[in-house]
Amino acid sequence: MKIGKLAKLTACSIQTIRYYEKEGLLDTVKRSEGNYRLYDSRAIKQLMFIKHCRNLDITLSEIRQLIEIKDFPETTCNNVNALVDRHIKQVDLRIEELKELKRQLKILRRKCNAGRVVKECGILLELSQ
Repeated sequence: MKIGKLAKLTACSIQTIRYYEKEGLLDTVKRSEGNYRLYDSRAIKQLMFIKHCRNLDITLSEIRQLIEIKDFPETTCNNVNALVDRHIKQVDLRIEELKELKRQLKILRRKCNAGRVVKECGILLELSQ
């Protein structure tokens, strides 16, 4: 199948597919006589794996590591578990950072009541200091 069909089947843009190829995350594909990329069902599986990883905020470098790990199915899952554990810690950190951001925004919001004119806006005055 051509790249357009692969894009439709996987809900990935053509540019994204080409980028993943360039990054070495997708196997090298065959080319037609007209130099069109030709994909098979393996490309669909690879692309869906990459999409699932990206949806979990796994970096391209980490995806590359996971792909390498998948090539050795008889090894332990220790490296995979460690990667996911690192992401859990990162998510916990981001949650704390977002809670702090929310706290600061609430403080900022209390600086201005409805009905004021812009020149008296406590939020803008605070942000200008």
